[in-house]
Amino acid sequence: MYKSEIRPSQINKLMDKARKLNYEKYLHRVNLIKCRAFNNQSIEFDYPVTALIGPNGGGKTTILGACALLYNSIQPRQFFTRNRQLDEDMKNWSIAYDVIDRSKNKTEKIKRTASFSKEKWYRDALDRDVLFFGISRTLPAVERKDLSKFTNKNVVFSEDEILELGESAAKHISKILGKDVSKYSIVKADKFGNISILTGRTENGSSYSEFHFGAGESSVIKMVMGIENAPLQSLILIEELENGLHPLATARLVDYLIDVADRKGVQVIFTTHSEHAISSLPSEAVWAAIDGTAIQGKLDIHSLRSLTGEINSKLIIYTEDEFAKKWVEAIIRSDRNIAFEAIEIYAMGGDGTAVKVNKYHHSDPSSKVQSICIIDGDSRQSESVSDRVYRLPGEEPELHVFDEIVDKLDESSGILSVRFMREFKDSEEIKKIIKEVSMTNRDHHLIYSQIGEQVGFIDENIIRDAFLSTWCQKYQNEVKELISQIDTYLPYVNR
Repeated sequence: MYKSEIRPSQINKLMDKARKLNYEKYLHRVNLIKCRAFNNQSIEFDYPVTALIGPNGGGKTTILGACALLYNSIQPRQFFTRNRQLDEDMKNWSIAYDVIDRSKNKTEKIKRTASFSKEKWYRDALDRDVLFFGISRTLPAVERKDLSKFTNKNVVFSEDEILELGESAAKHISKILGKDVSKYSIVKADKFGNISILTGRTENGSSYSEFHFGAGESSVIKMVMGIENAPLQSLILIEELENGLHPLATARLVDYLIDVADRKGVQVIFTTHSEHAISSLPSEAVWAAIDGTAIQGKLDIHSLRSLTGEINSKLIIYTEDEFAKKWVEAIIRSDRNIAFEAIEIYAMGGDGTAVKVNKYHHSDPSSKVQSICIIDGDSRQSESVSDRVYRLPGEEPELHVFDEIVDKLDESSGILSVRFMREFKDSEEIKKIIKEVSMTNRDHHLIYSQIGEQVGFIDENIIRDAFLSTWCQKYQNEVKELISQIDTYLPYVNR
């Protein structure tokens, strides 16, 4: 699994810069008063790299277009083309903005609006360099009609028309694609510089044109070159970021975008369906667009199915994070009368997001599946029977499970030994390792990985699951207490 190279200090630095609005130009908030399916939905950009997720038709591109509409460099028709006969609903569309533009106001945010009335857009637009990378960027060169003339054998490019990618751009592109592109070039294929074609080079030095590139490869090269050449404080808009890319390249591309936001002060907003595209981002940097509703938070991409009625389960459970999800799974699995296969459990990347999404789910009259939310013991969110919000036992989940198992280590070490893929006779050694880690550990989030290393480089997920299963066996009263609280919603085998 890919490990992001973006450090928490860099995430916090950018978060603080966005919070203080320490920019010359920065889109802070867009309020979709009325636009397509959106009514009075506000999206605040708390981080300079923002991902828009959601199902097809949920409104991601609408938000992207609304952002572009604020600036003169983008024409409204690029996102909001209208057919006079078929698009009657566009009348009275209205969008409001809170924005930083120090050329207009040195100290305060300014407000702007855009509205569609009398068959045209009226907008109080601002000047800013905006780069938009649409879906067409991934169209393979062999399918582009504007490049077909360069397959003619009589076309020859001069040395002046063949340019190197540049050391900086090549370095970033190579890191994203995982291959050396330092010898690649870009050919300005027409006298106006509007059409370009890439060239690569094999390991033995032979050149080849973009007609033999992968669509994702050429897309990344052109995006990075555009962004590296963009002025400081530009706005970068990307539609379906992962299109044509391997998941690993997608994650690396987002790391690059975070890095360039730090280096050049640019703001990036992109749409995606990929879990890999949001893995490096903080929760505040992710917005879900679902049928005209905008929800902030790092939702599990797969959980969007639960909000759009695309699943056949009997119950949806939203939890705060991955550990809580696994704990709830272990608790429910421990009761064989519960129809576990009829339950979907999602980790939402934050207690506030879990509560918010659960509220949206069960307040939606079109939802056919019930939902509940189970928050951590130390969550500041409130428990509420009416809102279907319940709480796991203890304070910090990882530490609560660990400490309670340590309290019963004499009777649990044998079981743990077998679940750690060791023999039962190794229980004394396992006991010793667990006690040692309990004394030396400073971060309870790492406690299971530390045990796994000492046991023999066992995956931390195996260690975690062993602790959770054993906890369910040894603390059946706590298991039964939580199940009794949510019993009304649980599907049973014989009910």
